[in-house]
Amino acid sequence: MRKILFLVAVLVLMPSAFAQPVYKTTADILYRNGKLTAYMRERCRLDVYHPKHKKDFPTVVWFHGGGLKAGTRTVPEALKGKGIAVVAVNYRLHPKVKSPAYIEDAAAAVAWTVRNIETYGGSAKRIYVSGHSAGGYLTSMVGLDKRWLAAHQIDANAIAGLIPFSGHTITHFTVRKERGIDEKQPVIDNMAPLFHVRKDAPPMLLITGDRKLELLGRYEENAYLWRMMQVVGHPDTKIMELDGHNHGQIANPAHGLLLRFIKRIEAKQK
Repeated sequence: MRKILFLVAVLVLMPSAFAQPVYKTTADILYRNGKLTAYMRERCRLDVYHPKHKKDFPTVVWFHGGGLKAGTRTVPEALKGKGIAVVAVNYRLHPKVKSPAYIEDAAAAVAWTVRNIETYGGSAKRIYVSGHSAGGYLTSMVGLDKRWLAAHQIDANAIAGLIPFSGHTITHFTVRKERGIDEKQPVIDNMAPLFHVRKDAPPMLLITGDRKLELLGRYEENAYLWRMMQVVGHPDTKIMELDGHNHGQIANPAHGLLLRFIKRIEAKQK
């Protein structure tokens, strides 16, 4: 009985040894400044989910999907409690805006994170960018086409890694629709991640669903981006196809791959 009472006393007196990390969410932050429209004030907002008693942690900037026409920010459940911060971002949507407004917002959100994440305890040198579908497209555009972050005096190569989930690598179908181009007509211009392949880009993990279940051509265009990154000599582009998962099903299993990717990159930097 005394042994049991002693063990209980130890547990009570040493709660920190068994306590779970504490996380906090700071919500509805306006990430753009200057002269803003009412719609920009509504949509250009983000939430920061982060561990409270940890320093220099990695951060994932997360862009939701929805074809650049729908969707809203949320912190993926699979990324909660993993020792990282997640910056969940809203951006303006078609038809209220047209390209390149979506990419401009994405770049502004990444720039905000670079400049502000240390306030929350994170490291500006350990920022990863990811998103699903349209969010994957925005991820690749911001990370590969350097002009968008350059507008904020930030080098896209400062991003620690890019992890697009099933994003277009050709010009997005909504952008093509804005130009009167049929969604089945592939286009590779300066609004396509494929247009911006380069050897010095950040490490990149491309994740898609099963090629037989994915949206039309989505696996193949990602495979082409992977191949062209090899051609230009990029040292760290990988592609993973999730067998048996369609476009909408890949996000949850892909989050595990994202966390593994971050762990690998972080280990290389030590």
